[in-house]
Amino acid sequence: MFNQESLDFLSKFMMTSSPTGYESAAAEVFRGYTSQFCEQVRGDVMGNTIAVLNADAPFKVMLAGHYDEIGFQIVYISDDGLVYFRANGGIDKLNVPSSEVDILTPAGKVPGVIGKKPIHLLKEAERSKALELSDLWIDIGASSRAEAEKMVSVGDYIAMRSNFKMLNGNRFISKGTDDKIGAFIVAEALKKLSSRKLAVGVYGVGTVQEEVGLRGATVSAFGIDPAAAITLDVGFATDLPDIPKKQYGDISLGSGAILTRSCDNNRIWGQMLRDSAAKYNIPYQESAAHRATGGTDTAAIQLTRAGVATALISIPNRYMHSQVEMCDLRDAESAVDIIVETISAMTGKENFEL
Repeated sequence: MFNQESLDFLSKFMMTSSPTGYESAAAEVFRGYTSQFCEQVRGDVMGNTIAVLNADAPFKVMLAGHYDEIGFQIVYISDDGLVYFRANGGIDKLNVPSSEVDILTPAGKVPGVIGKKPIHLLKEAERSKALELSDLWIDIGASSRAEAEKMVSVGDYIAMRSNFKMLNGNRFISKGTDDKIGAFIVAEALKKLSSRKLAVGVYGVGTVQEEVGLRGATVSAFGIDPAAAITLDVGFATDLPDIPKKQYGDISLGSGAILTRSCDNNRIWGQMLRDSAAKYNIPYQESAAHRATGGTDTAAIQLTRAGVATALISIPNRYMHSQVEMCDLRDAESAVDIIVETISAMTGKENFEL
């Protein structure tokens, strides 16, 4: 089980606001935590964080989890002081109306609510349609453009109101679970590995701008030039009504991390992870993808330079891209243990050529 220090870090990390392109709050927490046990912790021009163990080792293994989250950005302020916005990442329009948000400004957070026309005033045909974002606005309590512009500006980033709550011991909800849970696992794996004798260098990266094209992973992987990499992200839990297991597999919260077989998962590297799980009786679940997933940092890292042996470890997630994403700590523990035991056993002479 994670100790109290780890759980305090998780809570603090999840409560940060880090919409894609404005991840500095999450980066600060991640850097502060990993600097306690890593030899080097540095940032880069995009906002990635690279935390390093055994930096002198020529054989490098990269761990990556992105700490950016979906959000919005201001595009227009109306004469009556209402704020209009665009999506920043993959927004589910059905989840947006009536949400509480924070607009992130140089002077601090400005609270607001996403408003729409009341249901009583909607025409019958309008009531059954998902609203476009252009039909919504953010109300920050201003009565005019001049008043609003004293608080916010065009271009300011917007995050859903921060939240974190434990449910029933192991499960928790947060609007930032995708993918702060992955970056959390990177940090926890580094912490455990810091007490092991390592034959390889380990580069734990909190990546940015994953939600708009895997951009932070592209840059950080090029700079690190690892031989192998493990990406941590969330995957779809299918233990809910009306999700066809015949199409998406049988994935449950609390049954272990997900190991994926797909074109962007090196078979040798993936088998090493499975062998470690079997050796140490670490629970995990299997997922199959008929093509390269493309939706996680794995794809960008794999195609870096002359190629990297990559593997994706996913954490089952309910209600993805909502304000109440749900994960289970037992799945995160499974991921940490698989990573730690696999890397601890490496000699630095591994060959991943197929």
